[in-house]
Amino acid sequence: MDHLDQLENDSVYIIREAYKEFKDIAMLWSIGKDSTTLLYLVRKAFYGHVPFPVLHLDTSYKFREIYAFRDRMAKEWHLNLVIAQNKDALARKVGPDAGNKLTCCGELKTEALKQAIKEHGYRAILLGIRRDEHGIRAKERYFSPRNNQFQWDYKNQPAELWDLYKNTESAEEHIRVHPLLHWTELDIWMYIQREKIPIVDLYLAKNGKRYRSIGCEPCCSPVPSDADTVDKIVEELKTTTISERSGRAQDKERAYMMQKLRSMGYM
Repeated sequence: MDHLDQLENDSVYIIREAYKEFKDIAMLWSIGKDSTTLLYLVRKAFYGHVPFPVLHLDTSYKFREIYAFRDRMAKEWHLNLVIAQNKDALARKVGPDAGNKLTCCGELKTEALKQAIKEHGYRAILLGIRRDEHGIRAKERYFSPRNNQFQWDYKNQPAELWDLYKNTESAEEHIRVHPLLHWTELDIWMYIQREKIPIVDLYLAKNGKRYRSIGCEPCCSPVPSDADTVDKIVEELKTTTISERSGRAQDKERAYMMQKLRSMGYM
């Protein structure tokens, strides 16, 4: 068993454990490389089937390539796709151009997720976040509880020893499950390379630039790169010193801002 096999096995174990404990479960799909890899692993865990809804928080500001990829793969992989929007915030024209990323992310992502959980009664949510992606996410656990206000008590995390996870929740909270927490960006791309997982072509270089992290179009910028294939991305990541999220809106990426967002329920 090689390194990628071990990562895959650990993640599949966590996915199956979550499904065993929480039948009212959904997976959050941002359509990026990490959540698409997670979706692929869910299909692998259940022999080509995804036995629960796949939830996309649609801010209405995503790249058109993301929407096209979402709709194509939802059809190809026979997904029960649930699209959630905070329609009230969109009607008030809340958006990234308003100049306050904290409000924008809170309204269009966190509040949209709150509404979806309340409407559909989800007790657990699978997410494709990694510890190495951001310093604040390194504080997470594989099974991470949120209270009824969606707040994350990052100062009081449950211990996870000997593969024993917090897999019960009280009536007033839900559980965030992070099966990719132990992966790195390079691991993700090597796995995509090996398994030939489909990706949004925004990740591939065009005219000397590509996106390493994708989300809402106004908040993302491409980084210099000539990696126009997955093989070249893997080789590039072996030597790069540039942060993965360097192309994301920097006011949101500062440690305090990200910690505040996540403590309030942000992904």
